[in-house]
Amino acid sequence: MSDNNSQYFFEKSWDIVVIGGGNAGVCAAITAAERGCSVLVIETAPRDFRGGNTRHTRNLRSVHDEPTDVMSDRYTFEEYWDDLMRVTKGVTNEHLAKLTLKSSQALMEWLIERGVRFQTALSGTLNLNHTNAFFLGGGRAMLNSLCRHAESVGVQFIYEAEVTDIALENGFCESIDVFWQGQSHYIRCKQLITAAGGFEADLDWLAEGWGDAAKNFLVRGTPYNKGRVLRVLLDRGAQPVGALDQCHAVAIDARAPKYDGGIASRVDGVPFGVVLNNSAERFYDEGEDFWPKRYAIWGRLVATQPDQIAYAIVDSEGVERFMPSVFTPIVDDTIDGLASKLGIDPKAAKKTVDAFNAACPAGPIDQMVLDGKATTGLTPEKTNWSAPIQKPPFYGYPLRPGITFTYMGVAVNDRAQVLMQDGKPAGNLFAAGEIMAGNVLGQGYLGGIGMTIGGVFGRIAGAEAARVLNR
Repeated sequence: MSDNNSQYFFEKSWDIVVIGGGNAGVCAAITAAERGCSVLVIETAPRDFRGGNTRHTRNLRSVHDEPTDVMSDRYTFEEYWDDLMRVTKGVTNEHLAKLTLKSSQALMEWLIERGVRFQTALSGTLNLNHTNAFFLGGGRAMLNSLCRHAESVGVQFIYEAEVTDIALENGFCESIDVFWQGQSHYIRCKQLITAAGGFEADLDWLAEGWGDAAKNFLVRGTPYNKGRVLRVLLDRGAQPVGALDQCHAVAIDARAPKYDGGIASRVDGVPFGVVLNNSAERFYDEGEDFWPKRYAIWGRLVATQPDQIAYAIVDSEGVERFMPSVFTPIVDDTIDGLASKLGIDPKAAKKTVDAFNAACPAGPIDQMVLDGKATTGLTPEKTNWSAPIQKPPFYGYPLRPGITFTYMGVAVNDRAQVLMQDGKPAGNLFAAGEIMAGNVLGQGYLGGIGMTIGGVFGRIAGAEAARVLNR
């Protein structure tokens, strides 16, 4: 059905309307359509940019009790749970978190049955081969596969349509207001699923939590996630969850574009060198844990430094230990020369690097394990992979906070129903994906878990919305 046929979209009363055409929204739409419901997906972005942050993803994290063709070894619920507790420090809704993790194994099979393809198990520096399954062709290919299947089961899509209001009375929605092709319309629905993402592309809203530092943030994710649907839900009495300043924020190359830089803007060299701030000082343990478990803290760390800028420095051996950056590194044969090119004090940078080198233990590092090769006598210490930065040329990468998605959203229960401020579930309003991810991610991040949360709660929302209609 072409989205030029406005009469069809705006005169029909839909069983289920889904706001947001990313992973969570399309999983919800497919689940409901397969149960016989008429489903419309409303997407703010143009068709070629559909899918929110899904198109920037590469993998999802899944429980599996034995090796598969796409993941090695085994990744038990207990190990997954320990990983989540480590990064969130327990700031999570344990019931919903456990539901997410336990449901991840079935999600894999469900996606494969609907055309999503995964590549064979990876090995190498990311240490993800036994925890995460990588989409063949990346997140965009995964999304296209899901959208094709959705269309084959009758799901309709409308693009470049902005939801401006939700008619929500006493927790019950009868219609939504939509601005499309220069005109305002309303769409009637029996059930509404909100999967519209967070507010990471609204820097003014971010500043409510971060202050002036937000002006120096780069938005690694989609520019279309401005939080308008979230704002409406909160204004209409939905119960908030999460903190304004909690988010998935990564240290990315400071030369990346302001919006939509995606995975390519990330710099993965932090564990294999040192990171200095504007005063040429180290400020955190670069080797705290494997990169997929700790990379998401570095956006927040850089955000707390003066001018929200930092610099990763590695030598000619360290630069071979991680995937090359899409941006050309800044190179020099001396540390002080490199510091000058980076714009930090050369003498202070050389003093910091010399002190780091002197504190490193003897012998090679092993990046495939937590090798315990720690510095001695530094503040902070580097606890793993502490190799001297001494073999020229030296490479530098300027870093800024790259925000992927925000955690402040709406509270839900285990049926994906939006909870209202009185604690009661909305009558016909559900949420999935980033807009409710803060229920599981109070802070911190695990590589691939965002896609898992979206897929699991998308399926729950679609099934519950359909169940109410079919009972």
